[in-house]
Amino acid sequence: MTTTDMVGLAAASLLRFATAGSVDDGKSTLVGRLLHDSKSVLADQLDAVERASRHRGAAAPDLALLTDGLRAEREQGITIDVAHRYFATPRRRFILADTPGHVQYTRNMVTGASTAGLAVVLVDARNGVVEQTRRHAAVAALLRVPHVVLAVNKMDLVGYAESVFAAIAGEFTAYASRLGIGEVTAIPVSALAGDNVVVPSAHMDWYGGPTVLEHLESVPVGTDPTTSAARFPVQYVIRPQTPGHRDYRGYAGQIACGVFRVGDRVAVLPSGRTSTITAIDALGTSVDLAWAPQSVTLRLADDLDISRGDLITPTTSAPPTTRDIEATVCHLADRPLRTGDRVLLKHTTRTVKAIVKDLPSRLSLDDLTHTPHPTHLTANDIGRITLRTSEPLALDPYTNSRHTGSFLLIDPTDGTTLTAGMAGTSFAAPAAPVSTDGEWDF
Repeated sequence: MTTTDMVGLAAASLLRFATAGSVDDGKSTLVGRLLHDSKSVLADQLDAVERASRHRGAAAPDLALLTDGLRAEREQGITIDVAHRYFATPRRRFILADTPGHVQYTRNMVTGASTAGLAVVLVDARNGVVEQTRRHAAVAALLRVPHVVLAVNKMDLVGYAESVFAAIAGEFTAYASRLGIGEVTAIPVSALAGDNVVVPSAHMDWYGGPTVLEHLESVPVGTDPTTSAARFPVQYVIRPQTPGHRDYRGYAGQIACGVFRVGDRVAVLPSGRTSTITAIDALGTSVDLAWAPQSVTLRLADDLDISRGDLITPTTSAPPTTRDIEATVCHLADRPLRTGDRVLLKHTTRTVKAIVKDLPSRLSLDDLTHTPHPTHLTANDIGRITLRTSEPLALDPYTNSRHTGSFLLIDPTDGTTLTAGMAGTSFAAPAAPVSTDGEWDF
């Protein structure tokens, strides 16, 4: 079995996907139906849902309660926080992130979809593509989610009309194309009745495509690791002091992307020092090669000064290091982000000091226009940013690697996560100078 075959087999067994939809489009019901009809709900969970549904006067179990677990969510009938559910079928394992639909919870969708390989965008067949639908599609495009599914829900309320579905699918696909989303799989469903969620619908014989679950089980996931530049952020240096192991020096961590082999010539960034991989230890066993996302220990031919936060990469594909970062960000905190703010920047396992040099623009997800040089970014805002760091960082463009092209901005006073960033955005205007002082003067 080749390297590609081994990694492809491992990747194909797990799909991370996120769901998003406007308020009252039936997203939580769709997720609940998917879990229920795929036999992924435990008996005690279903009993709890049935009791809660009867208490609220519902004639049938409210499957939305399988994911809307917070008391405030149940009282208001909305999704507020990201709910993660784990389930499996004979063909694949799944990690589902059910994200909120309200505009004020855009940051929740960003966090939920940031690691997703597929996004399910839900639309109410009666309302069609609305403002929030466009927001969710824009976020999916911004985060480079590889696959997008358009689930046109509540088809039972429009008489299962093919013309309604076709019009919505056409409008959404055209908008997604503008965003750079190459492929959209549109599926007509009724989450309440179970049409085309797990079981094919008897009411829509005009539709010959897969059900939602069939598509989730068959969509290609993962990439050929041999086509990605290998990246290994060092988490811990292993240097035993026990007799018989004093000569052991290993660098432990999780491979972010690509493949490492014994004999590879590698560079350690940001120092730029080079060496050769002499051994790879995985689960206590020496192996000849390892690939993302395995956690391993690398051993090198030379005793280099390597510590947590350094990045090991093949010399042939090492990214450039820089202290000036241009990126697109989504602001997550209630505290605004302003030009001149002093922050901590966390990239993989490395954390450095940084200053916000400029906010070139803020993006409106409604019409994809840019407001130049806003005074600040508030919670849920998406904008462009320039940063200056105290130490060099080895960032890949986010379009090349979602793992090593992303970062977080952190409040240095209390450790609050402020902003999620995606490196490599182009800027039309130069960054404005910022006055700095003291230990933050870079």
